[in-house]
Amino acid sequence: MSTPTGFMDYKRELPADRSPLERIKDWDEFHKHFNSDQLRTQGARCMDCGTPYCHTGIEMPGGTSGCPVNNLIPEWNNLIYRGLWREALDRLHKTNNFPEFTGRVCPAPCEGSCTVGLIGDPVTIKTIEQSIIDKGFEEGWVVPQPPLVRTGKRVAVVGSGPAGLACAAQLNKAGHSVTVFERADRIGGLLTYGIPTMKLDKKIVQRRVDLLEAEGIQFTTNTEIGKDVSADQLVSDFDAVVLCGGATKAREVEIEGRDLKGIHLAMDYLNGTIKSYLDSNLEDGNYISAKDKNVIVIGGGDTGTDCVATALRHECKSVTQFGTHAKAPLERDQASNPWPQFPNVYTLDYAHEEARALYGEDPRQFSVLTKKFVGDENGNVKELHTVQIQRTVDETGRRIYTEIPGTERVWPADLVFIAVGFEGPENTIISQLNLEQDRRSNVKAKYGDYRTSVDKVFAAGDMRRGQSLVVWAINEGREAAREVDRFLMGTTMLP
Repeated sequence: MSTPTGFMDYKRELPADRSPLERIKDWDEFHKHFNSDQLRTQGARCMDCGTPYCHTGIEMPGGTSGCPVNNLIPEWNNLIYRGLWREALDRLHKTNNFPEFTGRVCPAPCEGSCTVGLIGDPVTIKTIEQSIIDKGFEEGWVVPQPPLVRTGKRVAVVGSGPAGLACAAQLNKAGHSVTVFERADRIGGLLTYGIPTMKLDKKIVQRRVDLLEAEGIQFTTNTEIGKDVSADQLVSDFDAVVLCGGATKAREVEIEGRDLKGIHLAMDYLNGTIKSYLDSNLEDGNYISAKDKNVIVIGGGDTGTDCVATALRHECKSVTQFGTHAKAPLERDQASNPWPQFPNVYTLDYAHEEARALYGEDPRQFSVLTKKFVGDENGNVKELHTVQIQRTVDETGRRIYTEIPGTERVWPADLVFIAVGFEGPENTIISQLNLEQDRRSNVKAKYGDYRTSVDKVFAAGDMRRGQSLVVWAINEGREAAREVDRFLMGTTMLP
């Protein structure tokens, strides 16, 4: 323990973000950073409690409790307090291949289950995690570590998102020759195309990819398995195949007028903007522009929030985000949402802070159901018709939406982005290999084992579990690598 009374002596503090009105003028990361003394103070708040729920990684109603990769949080908090940064980095890398990603984009379920949070504010775990890895790179401590011996076994990893990269990194450590196949023109999966640059600078992603390449991993881009190379051929050419293609099939909405021009899937909007920004700093114009337009985002999750932030940087005329869920309470409801569940409380995400600073109010509208889209004489969307709803859950757990009479409303709209989640993985590889699927259409493979119904083929990440967190993808990629190593060698030393 850093100091027995640290959680009482010091208050939780977070680094100030850049001003919302300043940061919407560029695409740079918006977080600022603490200095070493400030981080030491925050690390001192960690109690090193007898049962550290912060690194349990348990799925509970309402979300994950604790860290899915089981980060040894109290240990590196204590090391930071003692000024042992290099040792803290080693401890962090012991459980997490990519803390520079999770430290930026993870919603920090570890903080939601922090014991200090029972009676006050939790430890600033996520900030400390990012600071450790950033300092590690700054000091030159993070260097390529290729394996000393190769096993002669060849493994193909399909998909270069967090699950695929984590799996490849671990298998490479075990001495196997790993090739990662990515259908996009850049490595990173949703880390590159999906998460906007202001949340995760793509130079951070490329820095890690370069490191993995220096360690001996081969990356093949612009190659879609199932089209450019058949799935059967891949299984034939390699000793094992790990499918980490994600859950990229966007969920659609069945709403009157959906075929009008100006209505797009959220990922088409986000990915187009990111690619144009990386290719030409948006000068090529190969993206959907929200400039001077009234924007409506349907969907209250992270993807919808990223659409809000992107539209603001496009200089939209207005932006509104619809969610079918009710507005969360200001404080945790201990009866329905007790610790250590992830706290369901009202917060302003980065995009909502920006919209409020620009327009004077939270851009979100809660408990809203879109009834229809209406277009003009040229087939362009011009307005949305909505109604307020009340959501209840029946005895089977099924959600029931009841419309509230008299709450109908019409909204002007020039652009609409649909961000209502994902249905599961795309079916090309699944069909070619005739893989068994679960009831949600994901590739069927038992958690902890990751073997599919086809010999030599494993599955991990969102492709196996459905849409989830980056940190869960890393967890599954690491664990799948362990099971692939066991399959290839008969035993394994991987964690």
